[in-house]
Amino acid sequence: MLVDSHCHLDYFTEAEIEGIVARAREAGVGMQVTIGVRTGQAAAVKALAERFPDVWGTVGVHPHNAGEPEGLPTVEEIVALADHPRIIGIGESGLDYFYDKSPRDLQQEGFRRHIRAARLAGLPLAIHARQADEDIIGILREEREAGGPFDFLLHCFSSGPELARQAVAMGGYISFSGILTFPKSPEIRAIAAELPAERLLVETDSPYLAPVPLRGKRCEPAYVAHTARVLAEVRGLTSAEVEALTTANFRRLFQRVA
Repeated sequence: MLVDSHCHLDYFTEAEIEGIVARAREAGVGMQVTIGVRTGQAAAVKALAERFPDVWGTVGVHPHNAGEPEGLPTVEEIVALADHPRIIGIGESGLDYFYDKSPRDLQQEGFRRHIRAARLAGLPLAIHARQADEDIIGILREEREAGGPFDFLLHCFSSGPELARQAVAMGGYISFSGILTFPKSPEIRAIAAELPAERLLVETDSPYLAPVPLRGKRCEPAYVAHTARVLAEVRGLTSAEVEALTTANFRRLFQRVA
């Protein structure tokens, strides 16, 4: 069984969603995690997780949305949103200095609030990190030193090796998307080859980043099998071994999953 640890099922239309989930099952994807990016979207995430037994969800505010008029939720509001049996994580939150769609000070404040909420709720945090490696490391370290350890996952990893090393040293996990399969991503494959096996996950980030050989198509959870195949190649493992490994890692991190 494979797990798509990060997708956005609510970005698909109602007419599409049954087929999306069915095709994932046919491809051997036993679980999918649909991710929150706004507080106002939490109800839709929960509804999808309630509707499909193999779909789970997270709640949070993406760094792109940190500066929107609805404002950042408080730590207590994030924890309250996560008080649902089908919600297994907080986020996605983090920093994105590539697009800079929100002021960086608001992104950083939102990131800190989500870390504190994850610690209070006892749930892992899904982290978005793009061209902000130093600040991601700094905030993770500061929050860990100030409040204690917390579980987290760097999703759709496309950063440098130092962020990967520091994250693992702090107890974090690393998830690879279709970027792992791209011809221009040898450095990402090198990182995936070297990380501790017990910290690896796979995802699609659907509907974005369709893996090779499906580049140019809209991505969906069924396609995570292609990313897992490349991960197996760079690790010198069989596909079955990568399926077992990443699923076991997922269950260890997301402990609310039944």
